[in-house]
Amino acid sequence: MGDSSSASYIHMVHHLIEKCLIFRMSKEECMDALSKHANIKPVITSTVWNELEKENKEFFEEYA
Repeated sequence: MGDSSSASYIHMVHHLIEKCLIFRMSKEECMDALSKHANIKPVITSTVWNELEKENKEFFEEYA
């Protein structure tokens, strides 16, 4: 995977996590859903989710 395809993949996972958030899913529910429906490894979803939490602390504090 080249840099641009890796960035594109991460962007897609980010977008799918945002969809999970719209449905008020927990991190674990999101990891399960993306694994089942989009064939994304839970560790990837978890890593991207953690980075989103770091960048958007206030949002995730209110979301929890």
